[in-house]
Amino acid sequence: MFLRRLLPDNFTLCLIATVVLASMLPCRGEAAHVFAWLTDLAIALLFFMHGAKLSREAVVAGLTHWRLHLVVLASTFVLFPLLGMLLKPLLQTLVTPALYVGVLFLCTLPSTVQSSIAFTSIARGNVPAAVCAASASSLLGIVVTPLLTGLVLEAHGQGGMSLHALGDIVLQLFVPFVAGQIAQRWIGGWVQRHRSLIGLTDQGSILLVVYTAFSAAVLQGLWKQLPLPVLGGLLVVNAVLLAAALLITRYASRALGFKREDEITIVFCGSKKSLASGVPIANVLFPAQALGMIVLPIMLFHQMQLMTCAVLARRYARRAGAERSASKSEELAAD
Repeated sequence: MFLRRLLPDNFTLCLIATVVLASMLPCRGEAAHVFAWLTDLAIALLFFMHGAKLSREAVVAGLTHWRLHLVVLASTFVLFPLLGMLLKPLLQTLVTPALYVGVLFLCTLPSTVQSSIAFTSIARGNVPAAVCAASASSLLGIVVTPLLTGLVLEAHGQGGMSLHALGDIVLQLFVPFVAGQIAQRWIGGWVQRHRSLIGLTDQGSILLVVYTAFSAAVLQGLWKQLPLPVLGGLLVVNAVLLAAALLITRYASRALGFKREDEITIVFCGSKKSLASGVPIANVLFPAQALGMIVLPIMLFHQMQLMTCAVLARRYARRAGAERSASKSEELAAD
């Protein structure tokens, strides 16, 4: 049962199958233009649905726990980019320059929503705060991630974000999201009742982007540029980033005096990166021929964070259960 939890989930298997399909049958010519159009449409629909789902009341209610949210946002949008740049001498010895750009982009992404909340719940953390922190991170990521990406890449000597890319972000991501928020008054209840539709939109748009991205990358000679030692180096890079984030958020939350429940929320919300947000944003920011190298670090980090946090969440839960049992035993002994 333990090993089964470590195996890839169905969506990860679909991602692997999509990469294999793109490697064997990449779309090209007119088909590539059709897939690009479908991808843009799916991404716009994705952010519209998220805008319609996100409750403004839940966000406002959670703002009272502002210290926790500041720590999560600082980890997501400050700590990770700093790690990506400060570890540059180590990271660049393990991956190619193109993959390092993908790692830097990974560091600017917002936190996940569903898995952050799920792991916080399993670990018996502060679930309402996790809902607010993860939702706020995802919302801010629409604007903050492209701006951070421009700053980080400019510092790395790759050039900043162009006005054209900023315009695409506004049209493809921000406008649909705002439209969804406006439409929430009329369709919010329906969206909440059909939450599986959001999951299908998430996964469908990601698979479309991955297929078009890897098709373009394969046609550009992706696998000739990515030997096995480099792929192994990327796994090491992702492991270093994830381990550093988990350790820093854990000990920083304790040093700042947060309760165990809040520590759990900070660890799980502050150490994750969103594949659902990252792939669509990458599709807007980067040229098609570079997308394969950009999204590969995100895909690997996604599976790594799920496997690691599954183990960590259950360890937190066992510790909380043991402490609760000990407390009850002491109460019975006192009686």
